[in-house]
Amino acid sequence: TVPCRSDVCAAAAVQDNPWNCSSSTDGRGSDGGGGRGLCACSAYPYNPLNGQCARGDVTTTPMLANVTDGVTPLYRVAFPVHAACAPGALLGSLPSGAVGVAGLSGAPLSLPSQVAASLKVERKFALCLPGGGGTGAAIFGGGPFHLLVVPEEFGMVSNGLSYISYLRNPKNGGFYLDVVGIAVNHRGADVPPDSLALDAGTGHGGVMLSTVAPYTALRPDIYRAVIEAFDAELRLIARAPPAWPFERCYQRSAMWWTRVGPPLATVDLMLRSGGNWTFFGSNMIVQVNEGTLCFAIVEMGPTPAMDESPAVIIGGFQLEDNLLVFDLEKGRLGSTGLLYWIRTTCSNFNFSWGTP
Repeated sequence: TVPCRSDVCAAAAVQDNPWNCSSSTDGRGSDGGGGRGLCACSAYPYNPLNGQCARGDVTTTPMLANVTDGVTPLYRVAFPVHAACAPGALLGSLPSGAVGVAGLSGAPLSLPSQVAASLKVERKFALCLPGGGGTGAAIFGGGPFHLLVVPEEFGMVSNGLSYISYLRNPKNGGFYLDVVGIAVNHRGADVPPDSLALDAGTGHGGVMLSTVAPYTALRPDIYRAVIEAFDAELRLIARAPPAWPFERCYQRSAMWWTRVGPPLATVDLMLRSGGNWTFFGSNMIVQVNEGTLCFAIVEMGPTPAMDESPAVIIGGFQLEDNLLVFDLEKGRLGSTGLLYWIRTTCSNFNFSWGTP
């Protein structure tokens, strides 16, 4: 365990916690000294899937990772990290085989920050979330990043990264995009620009990236404006009954498919810095059964699904098959865009492939 009066415990104490959890220790903790007056640092590990938290000791634990040049696994490396012990019941809703949750913010005790400090690598991490049940990748410390583009040939996709600056929410450490408008098929939805802004003082509002939310969620006023714009663009496509949690669904037979999904449903997030972050059909249309496709955006409920009440939460489905690189030193986010355009996916990291 980690002592209460230590720099690590001080860092754990200032970590922001979910609104329904008690705050981390401020120097208090459990008696880890067998009655000898020694104090063990405690924190409140949080399960983002079910919103539950529990008190647990902060400990030092070993981790093991593979070092790679982007193509071939080179060797394994062990390093220590600080983590909070979680009661078994807190992990019950995680996927089978998962033993915990890794925080990927820029905070000092996040996994990217600890990897950088322990292994003396760059404070960067890359995520490539797979679609269709494939296997993606999380890479810490920078690139290059190689993907199998055609059989037995790798392409260095990191050469195609486009970078934008991201915003940080001081209240929850999340990554936010500075968005001023939303367009459907390049036609603006009736969304006031200030409705998408992040309030730096309160931490409310803004457009947040999330690997926890399964689909992009919009605040009700923004959702209604976007769904109306979507209806205007797809008014000639035969509808299907709603399929929870999706409101707007269509008959599969009424749509055709291209390399990047149905060519009828692009959504642009218009950035303050200029340019757009564009989601194509494969990230906007989800097939819920053999005959039904749905617009893969949902409406937030009356109670915010995430802490600090974002206006928009960009969910995992919209991030699939897009290599994202978070540069924590420079405060910027790199994106390849949808990898289907270059005939590859996040499942085409093949670290078992080596050169002769």
